[in-house]
Amino acid sequence: MATERLSMRKTREVLRLKWALKRSHREIWRSTGVGVGTVSDCASRATAAGLDWAGVERLTDEELEAKLYPPAAAESRPLPEPLHLHLELKRAGVTLRLLHVEYLESHPDGYGYTQFCRHYHEWLQRRRLTMRQTHRAGDKLFVDYAGKTPHLIDPKTGAPIEVELFLAVLGASNFTFAEATLTQQSHDWIGSHVRAFDFLGGVTAAVVPDQLKTGVTRACRYEPGIQRVYEELGQHYDTAILPARPGHPRDKAKVEVGVQIAERWILARLRNQTFFSLDALNQRIGELLDDLNDRVMRRYKESRRQLFERLDRPALKPLPAARFSFGTWLKAKVNIDYHIVVDDHFYSAHYLLVHEDVDARYTATTVEIFLHNRRIASHARSFVKNGFTTLTEHMPAAHQKQAEWTSARLSRWAASAGPHARALVEAIMAERRHPQWGFRSCLGIMRLGEKYGADRLEAACRRALVAHARSYTHVASILKTGLDRAALPAPVVEGAAAPALPSTPHENIRGRTYYNN
Repeated sequence: MATERLSMRKTREVLRLKWALKRSHREIWRSTGVGVGTVSDCASRATAAGLDWAGVERLTDEELEAKLYPPAAAESRPLPEPLHLHLELKRAGVTLRLLHVEYLESHPDGYGYTQFCRHYHEWLQRRRLTMRQTHRAGDKLFVDYAGKTPHLIDPKTGAPIEVELFLAVLGASNFTFAEATLTQQSHDWIGSHVRAFDFLGGVTAAVVPDQLKTGVTRACRYEPGIQRVYEELGQHYDTAILPARPGHPRDKAKVEVGVQIAERWILARLRNQTFFSLDALNQRIGELLDDLNDRVMRRYKESRRQLFERLDRPALKPLPAARFSFGTWLKAKVNIDYHIVVDDHFYSAHYLLVHEDVDARYTATTVEIFLHNRRIASHARSFVKNGFTTLTEHMPAAHQKQAEWTSARLSRWAASAGPHARALVEAIMAERRHPQWGFRSCLGIMRLGEKYGADRLEAACRRALVAHARSYTHVASILKTGLDRAALPAPVVEGAAAPALPSTPHENIRGRTYYNN
């Protein structure tokens, strides 16, 4: 049975769940969408390579791939056909031992009995239709949104605003967290998880969501795809994301019941109350939630809070030192100017990465750039539209020298050529929205001085000021055509008015004496 060759990002997640979180192959399959056989193959390759989780974390993607998939001869031994074995075992007297003997008669170089049985049992386990759930303390947190929703009142218009009710229920104690959010979008979904963990004071070994689009990019019974930020949250809190199977309410029965209870004991009690802000609504929900968790359950003769303190709280993992910071991921290409665009602002990557496809993650404060899951740049977030954030070390040597020029330095250099050169350079920088945008034009004018000499450059700058020209192109044209040698009616210095152009006699021009009569 052939196994899928995973990307290194997916491989790391499989090994994290397997080794760091001790999850079963079936749970890893539900969390990542990676088949049980592929999970087993991935773990076996890593073990054969002498790796543990700490070793995997130290390796780059390239190094990890080389260790897991070294050049080797392809496996030539045929695998037993599990469906054939399953049908043959229905016959009287047929055992796996007998079927293995018959298998070796056809394939003398085939698998041993242990591998033969393992292959069949893995296939059989994947076809079990139901599984009785046993909720262990601190094991799973079931999350979902309520079908019925609360609402706010717009204080300006009086119109109702529908909002969402997020629920999180612990498997062992039924201890419940609830809050209202404006939407079910990713930032609200992730934020609710963060606040749920804060409310519990710890982290469960796994989180079981429904296959809603906010958390699962590809809803599938067999291979669900976890949304990247949601997967990142699981890594931050060292927990596994195990989406429930579509159409299998038993997988999340706890939260299904929790939704019903919340609708009865929270939403129903809010029906005659009016709220004008989300904070006011959540404050009231918090009061009703305390009452719900303190209410004694008839089946257990204890409250949810009592069971939580006795069962779940001691088994929860501690919270990480820092709260999870929500970030948005996007794919980008490093442009010819070695920058990528994030929210209409340009951030630098190393110039050797030009034309590379990279991933960018941005939060309210930072922008990070990743290549093959390795962070290659980090910037403070800027909200200046069409602005540039550039690290000097990302620039080629020639550009670093150019970046050393400042407005003051350019102005001092221009003054050495003459007052008109200085006036033109300062005018160019003053008329740009950001002075740095005029540096390139000013540096070009400087190179013209090297070609034509300081005297001709000063004369060309003088004529450019008269013509209100503010660019390298204008000055270069004046020098190329020799207009710098043409006389002007009066010298022009910084701050002086442009000279009047001489009048030309013409029959249609009245002249100054026309109004003397």
